[in-house]
Amino acid sequence: MPPKKAAPVEKIRLGRPSNNLKMGIVGLPNVGKSSLFNVIAKCDLGKAANFPYATIEPEEARVPVPDERFKWLCEQYKPKSEIPAFLTCIDIAGLTAGASTGAGLGNAFLSNVRSVDGIFQVVRAFDDAEVIHVEGDVNPIRDMEIISTELRLKDIEWTEKALDLAKKNARSAGNNSLEDRKKKEEVAIIEKILKHLQEDNRDVRKGDWSNAEVDVLNEMNLLTAKNVVYLVNLSEKDYVRKKNKWLPKIHEWIQKNNPGDLLIPFSVSLEERLLQLGSPEAEAEELKTLGPNVTGALGKITKAGYDGLDLQRYFTAGADEVRAWTFRRGIAAPAAAGLIHTDFQKKFVCGEVMAYEDLKELGSEAAVKAAGKQRQVGKTYVVQDGDINGYTAIAIVRRNVQALVGYKCEGAIGIDDWDYD
Repeated sequence: MPPKKAAPVEKIRLGRPSNNLKMGIVGLPNVGKSSLFNVIAKCDLGKAANFPYATIEPEEARVPVPDERFKWLCEQYKPKSEIPAFLTCIDIAGLTAGASTGAGLGNAFLSNVRSVDGIFQVVRAFDDAEVIHVEGDVNPIRDMEIISTELRLKDIEWTEKALDLAKKNARSAGNNSLEDRKKKEEVAIIEKILKHLQEDNRDVRKGDWSNAEVDVLNEMNLLTAKNVVYLVNLSEKDYVRKKNKWLPKIHEWIQKNNPGDLLIPFSVSLEERLLQLGSPEAEAEELKTLGPNVTGALGKITKAGYDGLDLQRYFTAGADEVRAWTFRRGIAAPAAAGLIHTDFQKKFVCGEVMAYEDLKELGSEAAVKAAGKQRQVGKTYVVQDGDINGYTAIAIVRRNVQALVGYKCEGAIGIDDWDYD
């Protein structure tokens, strides 16, 4: 018999193993960070002002993620409650040159960046004499170099400290146990990380790391390991005509320094004006007056942050509630059930799942069942983006789960089939 092929090793991803991830809005002072935060969160929490360090303490908001699937489900079920997926965004104080050594609000800034999982990097590409620039003039390439340098310098500092500690631990370790060997291997891994940052002059997220190396990196929680989406803030005129002298240069810089990172142009002045109109209908009418293909960018920005964190959604749907549940791509069914209630994860046996595409194509739950497209899934099932109802409608067949009865999910398919006496 031919030898069995080894099962492929699942690649560990950089970052926290969590479903509750956050995007931080980062950039130099007076580039539009707090204004973006205010319009994307539809609030007035961000301290937008025409001077550096208007924002000191970070502000946080949950922003709905646009999703046509969620809208369709709400139209179908007409539920009493509609709960979309959300992206948590944090407005962080402006960074300046020297932040890695504590200049300005450097220490607080970098600590706040360390607490988030991904970065919206706002880059100013608009001229406005009334909005001062901390560096004296508008030059997005210089600004991006400042932020890139400061984040990398801080990572180098933290990595050097981690290396000193790892070497100390390795010197005191023996040679016999797995733990001793692990301590010695950690020294080599951190030396490789330091070379990547210091000599190769590259961000951590652009490295090719083994699972053992990712385990060490995730413990270190470095700034340049975080996913970045570049948001280029244009004047309303440039955004409408889709032309700006800096955009080609910004794109070239990203492709050279951090290839693959996403660039999204937007105009915070336009978004502020649209928000003041007060309704989606009024916004749509105003956009029509600007041109046939002009749209707002906030939905695209939110979705880019959500997708960049490797987040996906499954849905529960019924007459009482339609809800999108956020999970990190690749989780198994019991963990997905645990998002709704921890007891669902503990008691999980199996669940019934239908795909959004099948429900939309066939028109009803009954038609999906009749077509044999509702599946029963077990503990090893990997949850797919767009799954419907599989986890509120857990088919729990164990007894003594009366504690679950009080959880409000009557709208879920299969709730009456629970065996809870």
